[in-house]
Formats: sequence, C-alpha cells, structure tokens
Amino acid sequence: MIRLRPLAILSVGLMLGVGPLAAQQPAPPPSTAPSPAQTNPLPTTTAPNPAPDPGKSPAPAPEQAVAPPPAGQSAVGTPARPTLIDKPGEPGDVDEVTLPAKPAAIVTGKTKWEEAVVNLKQAFARIEADLAKLGVAPAGRPLAVFTRTDDDGFEFEAMIPVAAAPNPVPAETDGLRFGTTPSGKALRFAHRGSYESIDSTYETLTAYLDAKDIVVQDRFVEEYATDLKDGTDDNLDVNIYALVK
Repeated sequence: MIRLRPLAILSVGLMLGVGPLAAQQPAPPPSTAPSPAQTNPLPTTTAPNPAPDPGKSPAPAPEQAVAPPPAGQSAVGTPARPTLIDKPGEPGDVDEVTLPAKPAAIVTGKTKWEEAVVNLKQAFARIEADLAKLGVAPAGRPLAVFTRTDDDGFEFEAMIPVAAAPNPVPAETDGLRFGTTPSGKALRFAHRGSYESIDSTYETLTAYLDAKDIVVQDRFVEEYATDLKDGTDDNLDVNIYALVK
C-alpha cells in the first residue's frame, strides 16, 4: 500500500488538472479548407479493376524485411535444439523429472570460478568445431556436469548431445570423446537471470534438499537453454539438475 499511494496521488492530480485546462482554451474556429474529397476528387473514368496489359510484365512485389529470430531461438525452418526435458520449468518451482541418457560429445576441463563462463564457452566451441570436422550434427543444448568443486574453482565435463555417436567411434583427439548424458531421477530448478546471480538458485536448491531430507549425488548438471554469452546476461535460461541417489 505504501508504494501505491504516491501513484494514486499522482493520478488524481492529473485528473483534477484536465478540467480547468480544457475550460481555459477557446474552441478552434471552423476550418474553411476543402475536405480531402474536394481537394483530390477521384476520377470517374477509371475502371475499378483494369485488365492487365499482356505485353507488360507484372511489377514485382516489394521485398519484406525478415526480422531475426529472438535470442535463443533458431530461424524458421531450422528447429531449435531441444532440452533434455521438453516442458520448460518455471523459476521458484521444483520439478521431479527423469533424465534420458543421450549420446553426447564430451570434453573435460577445469576452471576458476571467475573464469567459468569464458572457459565453458571455449569448451562448447571446441566440441562444436570437432563435431563439424566429423560431420556429426549437435542434437541438444550444451550441458556442464560439475564433477568436483572447491573454493577456487571446479572440474567439469562439457557435453553436447548428438543423435548418435559416429560408428566406428574415432580415437580420442583433442580431448574429445563420446559418451552419454547423466540419466535417471532428478530434481530440476530453473534459473532465469545472469550467471553472476545463479548462486541464489543454488541456495534455494540447497534449502529445498535440506528441508525435504533428500540425498543427491555429488554432482550437478547445468543445461543452458539459451546461449551462454557472458556473466551479466539477464536473459540467460539455465536448467539445474540435482541427481537423486
């Protein structure tokens, strides 16, 4: 109520100020300019639908500009890469889901916390480049599996799902290997906002697990439903999965 009172006072003040102002202004004199119909009369000899001249080519239709797709979405005709769970989550909700095991290209890495976004992006870019060389198309959103964490940073497995691993599977080169995404029962927590603010979602996750006395595995999965650009991007959409033991 306290925040609404100034808005209400402002609205009343504007309403009270309309009457006197309108009363002080004299009515405008009648216009002597001819109406648009009198100024530009339509010709009466023009047929409503003239027959086209067979000797002339029809005028080309004007080109229409195509707006680019919103961030995180693909252009029309190019399906967006699906997330592990089709139905999106809502911030503040906890969803019990079953993660499917999907083939994935994997790169292992480690990083300091302050360099997390940069190094995760580099890992995903490296996977994309290696998949392009192998002629394998990505078939899902990028994931990061946190395998070990401490105060300085964390170790991770960067993954991009694919429809199927190459057959025969190539020898591991440049650190790239093929495996499967984490699977089984999990709790999903949706994060909407910058990566710098993701700690608040993890605090909610931890409080929920403590309150429900739920035991989970010693690893968490982050799935980036929108592109990971930088730590301050408020349009970031991340699914955090806690794998239940």
